[in-house]
Amino acid sequence: MYDVIVIGGGPSGLMAAISASEHGANVLLVDKGNKLGRKLAISGGGRCNVTNRMEEKELIAHIPGNGRFMYSPFAVFNNENIIEFFENLGIKLKEEDRGRMFPITDKAVTVVETLLKKLQEQRVQMWTNTSVDEVLYEEGKVIGIKLENGKTIHSKAVIIAVGGKSVPHTGSTGDGYPWAEKAGHTITELFPTEVPITSNEPFIKEKVLQGISLKDVGLSVVSPKGKVLKRHEGDMIFTHFGISGPIALRCSQYVVKALKKFSVNTIEMSVDLLPLKSGEEVFQELRAIAKENEKKAVKNSLKGYGYLTERLLHFFLERSMIDPNDTFANISNEKLRHLASLIKNFTFKVNGTLSIEKAFVTGGGVSVKEINPKTMESKLMNGLFFCGEVLDIHGYTGGFNITVAFSTGYTAGKGAADGVLA
Repeated sequence: MYDVIVIGGGPSGLMAAISASEHGANVLLVDKGNKLGRKLAISGGGRCNVTNRMEEKELIAHIPGNGRFMYSPFAVFNNENIIEFFENLGIKLKEEDRGRMFPITDKAVTVVETLLKKLQEQRVQMWTNTSVDEVLYEEGKVIGIKLENGKTIHSKAVIIAVGGKSVPHTGSTGDGYPWAEKAGHTITELFPTEVPITSNEPFIKEKVLQGISLKDVGLSVVSPKGKVLKRHEGDMIFTHFGISGPIALRCSQYVVKALKKFSVNTIEMSVDLLPLKSGEEVFQELRAIAKENEKKAVKNSLKGYGYLTERLLHFFLERSMIDPNDTFANISNEKLRHLASLIKNFTFKVNGTLSIEKAFVTGGGVSVKEINPKTMESKLMNGLFFCGEVLDIHGYTGGFNITVAFSTGYTAGKGAADGVLA
């Protein structure tokens, strides 16, 4: 008999097990995989972006999927507590751009090993290669779990920390949803977020711009009526299937939602290569370049302007009906205006995203309306707790999802231990 059973050895599950044991509970952690912390080991490109040091209000703004729910878990264990937690375990952290926090070793494995060592010190029982068949309920409360081998393990509290449906090779295959539904919970519609965007535009299919990276540009999702639904600024890349990179990932959920909302097969996106300049400024700069270089070939004079790589420049010149070998003396203002408008507002159609399995994060999940945010306990089943990506909470990449995982995990662990030992 255990006080608390944690199902799932990802970021939220490891933190939940540590927290529950620190708060006095006798804890069992079970995971169906052969290794704990697999998702953690590949996070942040294998460097493990453990949290983000933004102010709380800004942090919540970077969690577009039910971020407001996080005010209560952050009151228990926030990003500063996460930093302190790891530094107390001997993991020195460093801050990088946009508040992202990494271990100074730049190795996610350091984080995983340190957490596992902490679990051992806390005498948490850890069972790998252990698949859970069902969570057992009786008269409105949790009584334990049943394993796939038929064995039943009794417990007063169970924490479901099995993730969503993204990155399935780490074990996130949607196991938690049926257990939640059996307890009466609503599972909101699942969709991919933080996922590359796909397009059938001829220039994409013909790989004309494949591999071109753009830095500090604006990317917008545009409604069928021309209204900007969402805009992000940062870096992106053209791929053989569409677009990827940080801002494409951030826009992806808005593409998914817009396609559904407007019942359309494609939605328009727009790239702004020079977000700090107006269209008129770009046009006047192009005119000034044209005036200074009247006798030079257009392609030589514009190389490097507005981050235009040679391939992108040729692509834009072709679209503006400008011969790259022509001299500026032969180029009309009308054509320069067209080029300026492409630099400021290059539009193309996208038709969706890669699958939920290819996404970094799952949108949707166990409805947060049915969860007590102060303890992460189910409002429908006593002794049942949830944390991490199984919940309908999702953030952008950049340390926000892992912050949600650690915060909800710690809160669930404390809530479960306090509930059992009360």
